[in-house]
Amino acid sequence: MIMCLELNRASLTLQPNWPQIFSSETITFRCEIQGGGDTQWTYEWKTPSSEKPSNQNEHSIRSATVSHSGEYSCKGRMKHAQQSSTEWSDPIKLTVFDSKASLTLQPNGPQIFSGETITLRCEIDGGRDSHWTYEWEPTSSNTQSPTHSEYRIISATESHSGEYRCKGRKDSYSSTEWSDYIRLTVSCKLDCLSSIMTIVTLTCSVNPSSSGWKYFWYRGEKTSEPLTTPDVVFLSTGQIRVSQGGLYWCRGGRGDPVYYTEYSDSISINKIFANKAVVTLQPNWSEIYSGEKITLRCEIKDGGDTEWTYEWKTNSSKKPSNQNEHSIRSTTVSHSGEYRCKGRMKHDQQSSTEWSDPIKLTVFDSKSHHIYFNIIHPDRVQHFTSDSVSVNCEGNSTEWRVMRLTENSYHSHCSFWGTMNGSTCNIYSYQQTDAVHWCESGSGEFSNAVNITILKTDIILVSPVHPVTEGDSVSLSCRLRRQTFESNVFFYLNEKLIQNDTRRELNISAVSKSDEGFYKCQYSQQVSAQSWMSVNGE
Repeated sequence: MIMCLELNRASLTLQPNWPQIFSSETITFRCEIQGGGDTQWTYEWKTPSSEKPSNQNEHSIRSATVSHSGEYSCKGRMKHAQQSSTEWSDPIKLTVFDSKASLTLQPNGPQIFSGETITLRCEIDGGRDSHWTYEWEPTSSNTQSPTHSEYRIISATESHSGEYRCKGRKDSYSSTEWSDYIRLTVSCKLDCLSSIMTIVTLTCSVNPSSSGWKYFWYRGEKTSEPLTTPDVVFLSTGQIRVSQGGLYWCRGGRGDPVYYTEYSDSISINKIFANKAVVTLQPNWSEIYSGEKITLRCEIKDGGDTEWTYEWKTNSSKKPSNQNEHSIRSTTVSHSGEYRCKGRMKHDQQSSTEWSDPIKLTVFDSKSHHIYFNIIHPDRVQHFTSDSVSVNCEGNSTEWRVMRLTENSYHSHCSFWGTMNGSTCNIYSYQQTDAVHWCESGSGEFSNAVNITILKTDIILVSPVHPVTEGDSVSLSCRLRRQTFESNVFFYLNEKLIQNDTRRELNISAVSKSDEGFYKCQYSQQVSAQSWMSVNGE
């Protein structure tokens, strides 16, 4: 007779810790053996879906669907005695809602005119009792993306035209599907034509009307010479067509000698160029920590050889200058906010681009850094896809989380892309990606942040992960995936060649602020990606 000895107690936990979730969320069941000691276990699961878990203690569902609803339970079985097992855990009942967001528009007419107030509303079926934030994807410019369910545009303009959609998010790894797009078209009333049209017709007349008048047009100052055919198109008596921005005046004249009327009131024509202004951020992370250095750059697409001045608009308490580049050497929380820019022609201040789409910058307070991001292994910023990469935390804590933020602003912790062992996270090779990584303690403190860059190329730059201190020595080197070096290696700082010889290393005996910047190396026809080396004061 075979006897089955029941031991200990299995308990089942769910992360995130709520039994009602929405489709596409990521969840993890974890089976824990209370009082299990050092015994080695395999695990059995009861689930309602056809997707059967492995015999591990964790069962993750990356994108939940309604079919995952039902009861889940687990038990442990001793590896060396398969007839000995725990009891089944108490079940957890999971409910998965089908969670597509829907978008409505008010007013819902076929045509919306400039100056009207528009309200877009994002609704989530069955989501009334959940704590949601909202994401929006407008494709137009001059808009701000709110985090609440209503998106209100006060005094709409043609630039607000575009396709909009929304989705709800409960945390960094759970959200609804995107709603269907709503196409928004804003038509311009007559009173806004002069400010946005590239070709404008102007009319001059004498009141009361009478015969014999000729009309003279001026741009800029009243004292300037009257406009001639090369500058404008004369349509008929009193009408001209202009395509250049500026301040326009007119007056009438008749008789011999000519009798002139007074000058008309002026009208300002602001020409909007088709050229697009774009704000870029370097390093390319929208969420950073205080003390880091960043550069915002305003670029004019298809700007040609035109000379531009620049305007910036931000709700940050720190205002940029009128240059195309705005560098912040040591960020603080006060630099958080949305930044947008536009270009204005130097020789024609009435001619400008539209405002760029905004870029949102969030600066976290780095606190006192009682915990530290100690080593990346291998200890460098750039890694080959074949490298085995791990990260380590250090400080006064018994509980650790290694977090990362990817380029698409997706937050997640080590359990989703690696294995956490004490204070070290070993990253799964198939989950390696470019990201900013940092450590968090059990009490909520967080460390400095560092970049990890994963490359499919055959050449990488070996550069310091952490900022280096002025006066210290530092060595940067070039590494190949397979072949060996047989000729000169080139090193560049901010695209400028600084070393070209048979050495594979760039040695700096005493680092200074002037050594800070973007480095890359080149061997034969292969060029590495560039990495930023930061230099702190002594």
